[in-house]
Amino acid sequence: MTGWSRRRVLRTALSTAALGSLPFAPFARAAEPPFRRGVNAWPWFSLTREFPAPRTDYGWPPFQPQRPVPTADDLRRLRDTGLDFIRLPVDPGPFLAADATTRGLLLDMLDAAVTATLDAGLGIIVNVQANGATHYWNPDRMVASVTAPAFDLYCGLIGELAGRLERFQPGKVALEAANEPPQACASEAWSQVQLALLAAARASAATLPLVVTGGCGSMVGGLTALDPAPLSPFEPILFTFHFYEPYLFSHQGAPWMREPVYRSLNNVPWPASAGSLEATLASVRTRMAQDTETTDEAKKAAYAETERVLKVYFDAQPDRRFVDKYLRQVRAWGDSHGLAPERIIMGEFGALRTDARYVAAPNPDRARYIADVRKGAEDLGFGWAFWNLFDGMGIMDDTTRALDPDVIAALGLTMPTD
Repeated sequence: MTGWSRRRVLRTALSTAALGSLPFAPFARAAEPPFRRGVNAWPWFSLTREFPAPRTDYGWPPFQPQRPVPTADDLRRLRDTGLDFIRLPVDPGPFLAADATTRGLLLDMLDAAVTATLDAGLGIIVNVQANGATHYWNPDRMVASVTAPAFDLYCGLIGELAGRLERFQPGKVALEAANEPPQACASEAWSQVQLALLAAARASAATLPLVVTGGCGSMVGGLTALDPAPLSPFEPILFTFHFYEPYLFSHQGAPWMREPVYRSLNNVPWPASAGSLEATLASVRTRMAQDTETTDEAKKAAYAETERVLKVYFDAQPDRRFVDKYLRQVRAWGDSHGLAPERIIMGEFGALRTDARYVAAPNPDRARYIADVRKGAEDLGFGWAFWNLFDGMGIMDDTTRALDPDVIAALGLTMPTD
């Protein structure tokens, strides 16, 4: 893709999109679809060491050395549980900021990760996942629109990655060119961006499976608003969405959430009938009392909002039926476009666990939620990738590398014998 201009990328994308009136091409079916049960492997190629503004480059190596990275033995044990692929989030910033020599080293590192994954008997979806917390190489600069300042550079990286990934084992490797687009669900801007990214990938790789998504953060509403017909010239294609509903359960206690309600939210049960509004509000008050950084006025406002949204939660009494209602929207969308369900992957789902950093859901509730979402996806024929391998939503301890038996069971997997 080196040397491709924005005009050329758009011309190619739009000319192929004009073929969208043709019947949607069938995806070649393998005897067993390669991406059925997976786990995300963040932060293997994330958690970077970018320099503060006004610099726009990264230290070397660009990834934080203390981040957990799966070993060959970790990957083998994941395969032994019954998982068949990993989804690998890759921060594009270090690649785009690097000179030619450093970029070559980074691409070699990525090649080695793909090779190690395949050697362990796992497939891999490489997901280019821009970091919204980065001051320069962030989604706004790269994929906000086809006129974004770094969009040409981003397209070039997508083309280069596609060409390299196509050299690996056919049917076991795929490329997902963007993560959780911030545009609105039915955004025309996102449609143009995605078409251009697909054109860039196909210019370098004719047969590599490409994973596409809808707007509004890859939520269900984004995928169901997506018209797949203009994408058919770029086959083979898979489709993905993310599922964390209801966020009051899955993200309770998450410190990175912007809404103040989440900071002290904890002890929200799953299903809702497993607990009570009174018990959860008592836990919230206890958590707030431990917060010495927030003013009393801010706490009062946050508690009032927390009480309001929790009343809605307990009145609705969400359970497995709540999950199925959402997921059936995806199946109905796929059916309406003649898409086999195995072409659809729930690329992220999960919930925070209770530990020293996060006061969140009791672990039995977390396991019940994970099992409900996983079973809901499987019952409709979708593949899935759990979020995450490590961190507060993970299945593996960052230090000991012990697997969480409750989550392994909730995912319908088997604890390895060694």
